Amino acid sequence: MTTVKIFKYEGKEATVSWSGRHCIHIGECGRAKGDLFIGGRKPWCDPDLADNNEIRDVVLRCPTGALSVDFADGSGAETADERNNVHVSYNGPLFVRGDLSIEGAAANVPGLRYRAALCRCGKSTNKPFCDNSHEEAGFRDYGAVGETGSSPADEHDKLEIKAIKNGPLMFNGDFTIQSSSGRESWNGNRAAICRCGESANKPFCDGSQNKAGFEAA
Repeated sequence: MTTVKIFKYEGKEATVSWSGRHCIHIGECGRAKGDLFIGGRKPWCDPDLADNNEIRDVVLRCPTGALSVDFADGSGAETADERNNVHVSYNGPLFVRGDLSIEGAAANVPGLRYRAALCRCGKSTNKPFCDNSHEEAGFRDYGAVGETGSSPADEHDKLEIKAIKNGPLMFNGDFTIQSSSGRESWNGNRAAICRCGESANKPFCDGSQNKAGFEAA
């Protein structure tokens, strides 16, 4: 099973873990009030400068799953949001939150079970995850969602995400798609989501990867 390099910041009551491979520097941690994360300081993260509630709050703001925390007393383990949600960002990735099972996710990055940023420009070197390649590539999609889907079942399912070779991401399990404006746009339990960046019906796949010659595992 895949593993990646993890940086650990140990405190008396909590240990914060960070995966640089999955971080795209959104800044929810560094811009949070308080002294838990301070850019340029060594160490950058000091869990002894915040209480457990603050640490948990800031870590769970991370939209990529790069941050996670373990508390010495075993409390505060992260749990999934009540609903699986896919946010289509403006000119950027898909921000996914919920009870996630992402094929190929690193086993030692527990945040990816609940939070992830997935590439939709087709250029990431860390597929299916975003690595900010959309910025250099000049990817443009403002995150509008035209389709409405169908109402999902009442039960809360795990959201399984698998990459089709040289094709879309297949999402299976009840979830909501939210447009970049924040509108709840689509509800359903199965969808093929574009990851080549070429679909005319983003965020959904329309087969454009074939004409574009998109290649990815």
